Parts: sequence; structure tokens; C-alpha cells
Amino acid sequence: MRLLLAPQLNPATETGWRRTWFDIIYRHDTPPSRNFDLILVVAILASVLVIMFDSVPRFHERHARALYLVEWAFTALFTLEYALRLVVVRRPLRYALSAWGLIDLLSILPTYLSLLLPGSQSLLVVRILRILRLFRILKLTQYVEESGILIRALWRSRRKIFVFLCAIMTVVVIFGALMYLIEGPEHGFTSIPTGMYWAIVTMATVGYGDISPATVPGRFFASILILIGYSVIAVPTGIYTAELASSLREASGMPGHHDARGCPECGLEGHDPDALHCRGCGVRLPAPMG
Repeated sequence: MRLLLAPQLNPATETGWRRTWFDIIYRHDTPPSRNFDLILVVAILASVLVIMFDSVPRFHERHARALYLVEWAFTALFTLEYALRLVVVRRPLRYALSAWGLIDLLSILPTYLSLLLPGSQSLLVVRILRILRLFRILKLTQYVEESGILIRALWRSRRKIFVFLCAIMTVVVIFGALMYLIEGPEHGFTSIPTGMYWAIVTMATVGYGDISPATVPGRFFASILILIGYSVIAVPTGIYTAELASSLREASGMPGHHDARGCPECGLEGHDPDALHCRGCGVRLPAPMG
């Protein structure tokens, strides 16, 4: 998140037009910079709407040429903005390889690729990602940082979720093979992978209906799989919820958010779970359990 939201360092030694445009483009606390950001957000939304309308056959048939010209106008505008962002910073490559730089580049590439690959301009909907700049304009970065809690909870529950997914895949393979043997190709189960596809759709309670069992044993096993599907839906939710509750306790400073590692040098306890060194003497802490 910090990489996504951190602005480029201001080249303090620069003066003149580069410094002026740097302040306009990268700062968000002056009237010119706020106006620039708001105009940019409006342009992003307008360009995405143009792409959506162009995908509707009725609008495309009537206004294809106008929509094409408008799209190229937006692309030229965003290309100019991207070039300015590269010119006014001290390290252009650093910005180009940052999360913001890659998003800005991806927002203009599809139009140029459409000259070689017709239809690729539909990928321009990636421009909607640039609307994240609105968080900085409206001083909402604290809400973006809160998403780090959700990501940490998901990362900490990764092993349990992986074991759960392995168990689910085992059930899918078993039931896919059973249905292949019981139903056979005459009922649409032409192979074990096809049976696995049916098992996943059934367990997820989606029920496309493109393949369905026709025999009594097949329907019996299908009923069992449906019951299994209902029972396992809550498992990953419970795992993630438990980790999320723990992360929220840590973030709010509630009791119990420190781990039990003690410093091998001074014996101090109560360090943060992600601490690497003792907050008392600086000695490296042992690795956390689990």
C-alpha cells in the first residue's frame, strides 16, 4: 500500500516550469493541484463511459466514428499527462516501475495496441483503477490503509485455507471419478475432469444444469455432495474471520495483541507480533511460533 500511495520525492533543486508542474501534478494541498486531480478524475470517468458505450452494438453502429475520435482524444490527453509525470520527477524510471506508473501506462497502451490488434481497446477499462487517486484528493488514505488489516488477516490464514482447499480438491477428484463410473459418457460425464467440473459446480451450489445425473446412484451421490458443499462454505469464512478478529485486536491495541516471545538478552516480553528486535536492548528476537 505504501508503494501505491507514496508520491515521488520533490526535486528541491529544480526551479522553473519543472518545479511548477511537479507541484501541480504530485501535490494535493493547493488549489491548482486539487483542480488538476479533479479534472483528471472527471476525464477518467468520462473515458471509461465512452468505452462502455462503444461496447453496446446500438451505440457503436450509430456513433462509431465519434466514439473512436473521442477515445483517441482521451488517450492523447493521458499520454501527455504520463509524459509530464516522467519529465518532472528526478527519477523517471522509479515512477515508471511504481504501482501508479504501471497503472498509468496500462491506461494508454490498449489504444495503441488496437492499431495492431483490433478490439484490444476494450481493455482500457483498466483506467478505472486510476480513480484510486480520489482517495488522496479527498484525504481518504486512512481508509486504504485499513485494507492492510484485511490483507494481513488473509495472509496469516493462508496455511489453514491451503489445507482446506487441498481437502476440497480431494473430494472433487473422488466424486468426479465416481460420477464418471456411475453415469458414464451417455449422461454427459465423458471423462474424470468433466466429472470434477460437475462436482465443483455442485459443491458451490451454482447448478448450471449443463450436466446432471440421470441414475439413482448418481443422484444419491449428488445429494451427498450438495450437503457437503453447504457444510464447507462456512469453513474458510470462519478461518478468515478468526484471523481478522485477531488483526483488529492488534490494530486497536486491545489486550492480547502482543506475542509471548521474551528477549534472550534482557528478558523483556510483550513485543509486537512482527517485531524483529527487542524494544528494550535491540537484540534480535527468536522467530515467532507458528
